[in-house]
Amino acid sequence: MKKLLLTILLFIPFVCIMPQGIGELAPEKPAEIFPDNAFGMDIMFSEGGFGLGTFYRRQLSQTFTFFTDFSVSESKDENEFEYIDYYGNTYSVGKKNRVFLLPLNFGMQYRLFSETIYDNLRPYLNAGVGPTMVLTTPYDEEFFSSFGRAQAHYALGTYIGLGANFGLDKSSLIGINMRYYIVRFFDEGVESLEGRYKKNLGGFYLTINIGLMY
Repeated sequence: MKKLLLTILLFIPFVCIMPQGIGELAPEKPAEIFPDNAFGMDIMFSEGGFGLGTFYRRQLSQTFTFFTDFSVSESKDENEFEYIDYYGNTYSVGKKNRVFLLPLNFGMQYRLFSETIYDNLRPYLNAGVGPTMVLTTPYDEEFFSSFGRAQAHYALGTYIGLGANFGLDKSSLIGINMRYYIVRFFDEGVESLEGRYKKNLGGFYLTINIGLMY
């Protein structure tokens, strides 16, 4: 009798475990569902300096997001040389025009590793294309007054990027994006340095995204 009771007591744990499946993992936590729309501002840093922009995003699925963005930033020739005089003023040797990029892009964002990385880190690839207006202003005039003699040029622009959004907040958006821009003219281009026309502009931009989701 004692042997029978002991056998039953030893067998009960196995009876309780077997329906759950030995070695099976606990169910995974469901993926976070974020609002479909987002808009906000971009703070941009590049070799040319500082820029500002705005964006709108529309989530089409858990993987793909449509976006449009617009920004304003300064572009500099890689051969520019700056020096500071005795009074602290900065000059660029041989510079003829300041050059500003105003791209309007439309593109897609593809989320990476959505099944393997927690939702508080959401990496993605993105690519955009669209028209770019390029403004030039005379360098030998005061910064703001020089816009009275600004000239507009038009080009085709595109970029590819790698970035990530952070956090689980469903109302605010914080992210970072590294982009490489290419802006190409279909004429002689723009003259930043005296006698040197550039048909291609662009470069790397580090972009901080701050916005709202709804």
